[in-house]
Parts: sequence; structure tokens; C-alpha cells
Amino acid sequence: MGQGREPRRVRAHDGELGAAVARAQEGDEAAFAVAYRLVQPALLGFLRGLVGEDAEDVASDAWLEIARDLGRFKGDGAGFRGWTATIARHRALDHLRRQKVRPRASALDQDVLLDLPGPQSTYDQALESISTEAALDLVRGLPRDQAEAVLLRVVVGLDAPAAARVLGKRPGAVRTAAYRGLKRLAKQLGVQGVTDDGPRTLGESK
Repeated sequence: MGQGREPRRVRAHDGELGAAVARAQEGDEAAFAVAYRLVQPALLGFLRGLVGEDAEDVASDAWLEIARDLGRFKGDGAGFRGWTATIARHRALDHLRRQKVRPRASALDQDVLLDLPGPQSTYDQALESISTEAALDLVRGLPRDQAEAVLLRVVVGLDAPAAARVLGKRPGAVRTAAYRGLKRLAKQLGVQGVTDDGPRTLGESK
């Protein structure tokens, strides 16, 4: 399922992001603003898929923690995306617990990839056929493990190993959850055939 391949737009910015983070760790406030600009849209989309209209408040809390702990981060641009997603996810789960909302748990968490053939990529057909907001509304209706996997892979643009680190799972389990989530979305949209031959961020043009 698209192993090792990330959305081209996200990958293209990782060098710039890594350089900005390094400068920000040295006290460059303008560089931190650059890192924020590169990360925030996808991070906000990820949170919208988890907490809906409260995403901006949760994102604000996450960025306070990111800024506070920035000196502890070690890694490149891709690593920074994963690190910020982990912090944002923790804040989102805290928020859901405070709201006494329990995201649905998936009945299946297998470390197995179902490889069903399909003529088109679900990312191309399903996600690009609807608006970002509509897509996130649909994603929120998925079981939690599927929703998080789809959001991290498609919205944040993490590869399976990076998404697995965020979720504390094995890459195969994340691939399977993302596959099943996308299959559900495709079914809701009337798309036939599910593959993962080139994930994209929501709204990214070809």
C-alpha cells in the first residue's frame, strides 16, 4: 500500500521545513513562523478529522507545547511533521476525554495488508472528488484507528512507519487501517476499486 511514498507536495517542502526548524531551535522567530506555515494546514486538517469544529482550539494548545518543547526535538522535516502530529493527537485525545466523547474503536487491528486490485487510486478518485471539509466529515465517521491512519497518511502526509510511531502501532497495522478506511470512503462515494498507488494530501492537485 504505497510503501515509502509520500505526497509529493509535502515531500517537496521537507527540506525547507527541516532548515526552518533548525534555525528556530537557535532562537530565530521568523524561522519558527515558516515552520508553522508549512505544518499548520495539514495539522489542522488532521485535527478537524478528530475533533471537528474544535480543531483550531486544540491546534493552539498543541502549538504552545510544540514551541515549549522545540529544543528537545531531534530530526529532519519529515520527523518534525511526525513529532507535531504526535503532540496534536495527544491534545485531541485529551480534548475528547474532557468532552466525554469516546472515538469508536475498531474491531480489527491486524498487521496484515489486504491487497485487492483496483484500476484507480482511491486517493485520486475518492478524496479528490469531494471538498476537504466534506472529506473530513466522512473521515470522522470512520472507526478511530481507520480515521487516524487515513488522516496521518493522507492529510499529514506521513509514511506508514512514521504514522505507526505516532500511533504506537506497527506499520502493517497502520497500512491496513488506512486501506480499510479508504475503502469505506470509496464505498460511500460510489468509487469502485481501491488501491494506494500514490497518496496525496486532501485538495492537492495532480
